Amino acid sequence: MAMIDNDWLEVLGEEFRKPYYKELYQFVLQEYNSVQVFPPADDIFNAFHLTPLSEVKVVILGQDPYHNVGQAHGLCFSVKPDVEIPPSLVNIYQELHDDLGCYIPNNGYLVKWAAQGVLMLNTVLTVRAHLANSHRGKGWEEFTDAAIRALNTQDRPIVFILWGKPAQMKKNMLNNPNHLILEAPHPSPLSAYRGFFGSRPFSKANNFLMENGAAPIDWQIENV
Repeated sequence: MAMIDNDWLEVLGEEFRKPYYKELYQFVLQEYNSVQVFPPADDIFNAFHLTPLSEVKVVILGQDPYHNVGQAHGLCFSVKPDVEIPPSLVNIYQELHDDLGCYIPNNGYLVKWAAQGVLMLNTVLTVRAHLANSHRGKGWEEFTDAAIRALNTQDRPIVFILWGKPAQMKKNMLNNPNHLILEAPHPSPLSAYRGFFGSRPFSKANNFLMENGAAPIDWQIENV
C-alpha cells in the first residue's frame, strides 16, 4: 500500500493513527492476502497521489472501485487505457459531448483530469473481486469523510460533483460558501435518464472556476 506523501498527509496523517484505521488496515491486508481485491494495493491512494490537496479544483465522488479484473486503478469512474469503457463512463462521456462538444474517446483513462485538479475519490477505496460494495462499512468511509472535511475547509473555490444518493449523502458536510455543489442522478444506465443527461456539470464547473479567477478544466480525454 503506497502511503500518502504529499500535502494530504498533513490533514489525513492523524487518521492513520486512529483505532478504526488500524482495524481497517488489518482487514484490507487480510483480504489482499487471501482473495482477489481491487485496485492493486499500490493504487489504493492514487486519487490523493495524483491530485494534491492544494491543487484540488473539482471533486467527483464515487462509491467503491470497479470490481472486475483490470479495471480499477484508484480513481473513481476511470479505467486503465486498454480496458473496455464501463457503462457509467460511457454515459459521462455522452454528457460531456452534449455539454461541451468533446469527442468521445476510445479509452476511459481519466488521469488527465486528476493532473488538472479533479479529485476523483471513491468513498470506499477497495473492493473484493466481483462483489460490489464488499468493503463497505469497514472504515474507509470514515477515512474519506476526513478528506471531504478537509476539502470543505479550503477557502478557494472548489466544485463538488455529487452523482447519485451515496455521494449526495455527503452534502451535509459541505457548508463552505466559497464552494459550488452540483447534484444529479448517477450516470449508471439504471439512473442516467432521470436527470443526469442534460445536467451539464462540466460547463457549470468551468464557468464557476472562471468566474472565481481559476483556470477551467480541459475535460477532453484524448484517444490512445
